[in-house]
Order: sequence, then C-alpha cells, then structure tokens
Amino acid sequence: MPGRPQVIPWRNPSILRPCKEVYKMERTLSYGFGRSLRVPYEEVVQRTREALKQQGFGVISEIDVRQTMKEKRGVDFRPYVILGACNPEMAEKALEAEIDLGLLLPCNVVVYQSDGGSVVEAMDPEAVLGLVRNPKLETIAREVRERLQRALDGL
Repeated sequence: MPGRPQVIPWRNPSILRPCKEVYKMERTLSYGFGRSLRVPYEEVVQRTREALKQQGFGVISEIDVRQTMKEKRGVDFRPYVILGACNPEMAEKALEAEIDLGLLLPCNVVVYQSDGGSVVEAMDPEAVLGLVRNPKLETIAREVRERLQRALDGL
C-alpha cells in the first residue's frame, strides 16, 4: 500500500529505526506498529493512557501480564500490560457495518519494559479488519489507525 511503512519481520533487531528524537525508535510489525522509548515503564503506561484519551479512546480493559504470569504460572515476567482501547464512535460505526466484529475488538495496545526503557505498540486496525473483507470497514479502519498512530506519535 503506498505511503505505508515497510513491514519488517517481528523480533528482528533491525526493526528499530531512528525517529525525531534519539530516545524514540519506531517499530513496525505486519499486524501492529509502535515505539521504543528510553523512558521508565510506569511513565510510558501513564503517558499512553493520556495519549489514547486525547485521540478519543477509553481504556475499557487492562491485563497485567506480569501479575497474571506470577499468579497462574508462578513465573517472573517483565512488566507488561495490555490495554484494551476503544473509541466508542468508531466502534459503533464498525459494528453497524459488521455485527460480528466484536470478536476483534477492542484495539489492543501493549506496553512493556525493555532494555533501557519501554516499548509501546498498537494493533494495526487495517491489518486486523482486513481479515473481515468488508469494504465498509476500510475507511473506519484507516481512521482508527491514524488516531492510534497520532497517540503513539505523541509519546
């Protein structure tokens, strides 16, 4: 798709590319996009919540992966949270176009601790909603992606 960043395979060290500021690195996945920041995990989680809110998203679910792994598996895992982000207006439009789309909602945004900082990534609604093959969802998916991208760009 013209204008879209090149997709680079997941977990490949070459996925980091310099952005506007030295401490920010852009990350691109086939199913998501995000940033690596040299900022403490707790701060990035808070900033992510605020950035999502500014773009009209509410966090309607939260999974503390570290806590869950400790409780259910007895293992120590890095700080890692999955935020279920929902823009009610966009969700309503999407569900009107495809009632079963709730299976793919909300938009997951992850934040986890990484070497020297944190990573924040969002699912790519265009990639995910492309699975549905409903042309009515294309403009909705594009707008949701743009809003998520702006949220992450604001970090």
